[in-house]
Amino acid sequence: MAKNVSDEHGFKGVETISSSSSCQSSSSPRSSPYVHEVGVPLKQNLLKEIAAAVKETLFADDPLRHFKDQPSSKKFILGLQAIFPILEWGKHYNLSKFKGDLIAGLTIASLCIPQDIGYAKLANLEPQYGLYSSFVPPLVYAFMGSSRDIAIGPVAVVSLLLGSLLQDEIDSSANPVGYRHLAFTATFFAGLTQFILGFFRLGFLIDFLSHAAIVGFMGGTAVTIALQQLKGLLGIKKFTKDTDIVSVMSSVFSSARHGWNWHTILIGISFLIFLSVTKYIGKKQKKFFWVPAIAPLISVIISTVTVYATRADKHGVEIVKNIRKGINPPSVKEIFFSGQYAGKGFKIGVVSGMIALTEAVAIGRTFASMKDYQLDGNKEMIALGTMNIVGSMTSCYVATGSFSRSAVNYMSGCETAVSNIVMACVVLLTLALITPLFEYTPNAILASIIISAVVGLVDIEAVTLIWKIDKFDFIACMGAFFGVVFSSVEVGLVIAVSISFAKILLQVTRPRTAILGKVPRTATVYRNIQQYPDATKVSGILIVRVDSAIYFSNSNYVKERILRWLADEEEHVKENSQPRFQYLIIEMGPVTDIDTSGIHALEELFRALQKRDIKLVLANPGPVVVDKLHASKFQELIGEGRIFLTVADAVRICYSKMELEP
Repeated sequence: MAKNVSDEHGFKGVETISSSSSCQSSSSPRSSPYVHEVGVPLKQNLLKEIAAAVKETLFADDPLRHFKDQPSSKKFILGLQAIFPILEWGKHYNLSKFKGDLIAGLTIASLCIPQDIGYAKLANLEPQYGLYSSFVPPLVYAFMGSSRDIAIGPVAVVSLLLGSLLQDEIDSSANPVGYRHLAFTATFFAGLTQFILGFFRLGFLIDFLSHAAIVGFMGGTAVTIALQQLKGLLGIKKFTKDTDIVSVMSSVFSSARHGWNWHTILIGISFLIFLSVTKYIGKKQKKFFWVPAIAPLISVIISTVTVYATRADKHGVEIVKNIRKGINPPSVKEIFFSGQYAGKGFKIGVVSGMIALTEAVAIGRTFASMKDYQLDGNKEMIALGTMNIVGSMTSCYVATGSFSRSAVNYMSGCETAVSNIVMACVVLLTLALITPLFEYTPNAILASIIISAVVGLVDIEAVTLIWKIDKFDFIACMGAFFGVVFSSVEVGLVIAVSISFAKILLQVTRPRTAILGKVPRTATVYRNIQQYPDATKVSGILIVRVDSAIYFSNSNYVKERILRWLADEEEHVKENSQPRFQYLIIEMGPVTDIDTSGIHALEELFRALQKRDIKLVLANPGPVVVDKLHASKFQELIGEGRIFLTVADAVRICYSKMELEP
């Protein structure tokens, strides 16, 4: 017969209790409070378990749910709409939406044309290739993309990265044709990488590059791009090909006496001030968002006319010169599908494709959340991949979503991806009719436009927030930043990825643990005593929480950390002449999974506690953990009645047994 006992905490317990007997004891008129049995999940078919795991990993959004219980004809239509979202939203398109898209498309076109010419120079390509990349890719994306707000085209970061990686393989000055072929090859493999990631639903891989690392990488790249523009801004003819800040500044100052051109400096600085003022106006007065959007095109027109009228190019002002007139020529035959450069193009394409993908998906998700609609990341990857594959065959280099243009697109009132079509049409007219007019555009104005555009990539507010939230993230951010600035874009990227993986490994191999105490004026709430300093420990019972799954990578650490907690607390107990510990309760709620190494570590912990005459108790294990504990017969090893639904149940029962034990 069970004997009721009470403790100083007001808990009632029984002298002996197990999971199997708890229900029976609760039926007695004088029994202790009911202790619920820890449920063991039903055994599932192995194939069903594997199928469920694969579905949760690759098809968490259940993309085929719309096809259920639909006739074959409807499934075919839904399939086409899944591949080409324009077929779905196009049914509801109207004149009102077109007005918004027309204004937005014209606005971003005025911004993209001068930017594209400048970004092509960053990639060490002729100016027309930047314009090509804002014609075909946006058209493809408009039919296949699911974002309503993203504006497609070349971007500064990817242009610099691509140019830097390509230059390491082929000198763009010595072999411009081979360099261009390698650029198209890299673009093809960048698109193929993006398409494969989306098709096989592996988009979660890009999440391994942390937000902090991206902020640092983007900021460092922005500084590097701005420094590179000093050549055009100051009119320097002989300039280093290295991108690190030391080499660039040495080149700038070494040419200060005879290499700077004051006409070029006057043009560049004047328009840089003008662009900065317009950006300030647009930022302070949202209704004037269009002012900074059209400012680059106005700058190009005014500076081009000025140079042409004054013949400033005869006085040392460098100009764009030849821009090929006409639409995109085919470039399929220029792609390396075999040979040594195919492999090099593949490596460059994978790296640049991943960076472009990360930027585009981040931008798309940002504006989707602002307009409260869902963005399918995997569909986005397929769309981005397809547009770059097609682009590589039509003389384009890697295109992606541009944050500055997407922000202007959003603020201009775009409704759908038709704004990209409008922009592409404007670019087409530029290529077909007025491209030669840009031949007198000074390089200084392109440098000013690029500097003005990339300054916004240095996000001081984000860096400050990262510092406040997570110091390790701040190290990742600064590591990526200084890696790019003081070495190269490639080194910065490697540092960013390495630190991101290091953080994941650190969190996996060194999970947090905590000692729990009972929060005052509560009956069953046990929390971290560091978070709640007034929480009281239970005499004779040590409660430890493990805040991670227990795998082979951290199982030994978890065991040793728990024993170290115990040793520290035992020392404290002896110093204060308190009762020794008789029970160690492990709160298993945060432990989402456990493997054979984890169970082996628990077995070793159990044996170590046995030698100290301390009993091991588990509380609140999840279904996966319970299933594996029973499969390994761990509950038989530690004894009946040592696994509880809650910490409160475990404390109540353990304390009652302590009272009754001699």
